Amino acid sequence: MSSRKALGKGLSALIPEGDYLADGGTFFQCPVESIEPNPFQPRQKFGEKEMAELVESVKEKGILTPLLVSKTDKGYRLIAGERRWRAAQKAGLARVPVVVRESTPVESLELALIENIHRRDLNALEEALAYQRLLEDTKSSQEALAKRLGKDRTTITNMLRLLKLPKIIQQDLLEDRLTMGHARVLAGMATREEQLAMREAILKRALSVRQVEALAKRKQDVGRAEEKNTIKDAYIRSLAENLKRSLGTKVEITRRGKQGRITIFFYSDDELDRLLERFP
Repeated sequence: MSSRKALGKGLSALIPEGDYLADGGTFFQCPVESIEPNPFQPRQKFGEKEMAELVESVKEKGILTPLLVSKTDKGYRLIAGERRWRAAQKAGLARVPVVVRESTPVESLELALIENIHRRDLNALEEALAYQRLLEDTKSSQEALAKRLGKDRTTITNMLRLLKLPKIIQQDLLEDRLTMGHARVLAGMATREEQLAMREAILKRALSVRQVEALAKRKQDVGRAEEKNTIKDAYIRSLAENLKRSLGTKVEITRRGKQGRITIFFYSDDELDRLLERFP
């Protein structure tokens, strides 16, 4: 079925024939060269194997789901469907089905993000970068953004933590050398040095997320033990210093487990006599 139906202000004159979608909207067949990519596309990496498979599918069956575009002075700009558009170009299609929607740059980013999330097309870093850009552009809170996107706020918070990781680890995420599970463990480490050392161990030993979690926990437990010993050592040094001031001579306290030894130094017979007078 086809009908003249306005899809936006002034578009009825530009789109004389529109086919109905199942939800009552309309689309039309747009020349591929009239469409430009979405500058707000959150997806940065398009896998070669996946793209090759999609191109073959497009050659055989065409584009089954219309692209979402907005009108520009020169033609149309993609909002969602860039992978399908790229595949159509590689497959040699002259026209692709599109639905026109008026949108602001922020809305374009949001719509592209939602589509990619629903299709699970984004890796962790791409998703985190899109969240950050939406937060900056809309000046909204994480809670408000989560509500708009239908996500849990803690999910967005955890994703944004990835952007604090060293750049080399972010690139590993983008290139799928590390998973979101790996990154979550790395983001929980206290220092950059610890993160980079663990990254090297993951890549060299091909560690699973579970193995990394266990290794991180052991390191954390060792760190806590060392911190506890450091506190004890500081306390012992403080006691030795107090005795030194009280007795007026060098004092050492050594400890082994619950046992230990206090060594009081003297440097003359007179000093020994003086010290002995302190201990009747």
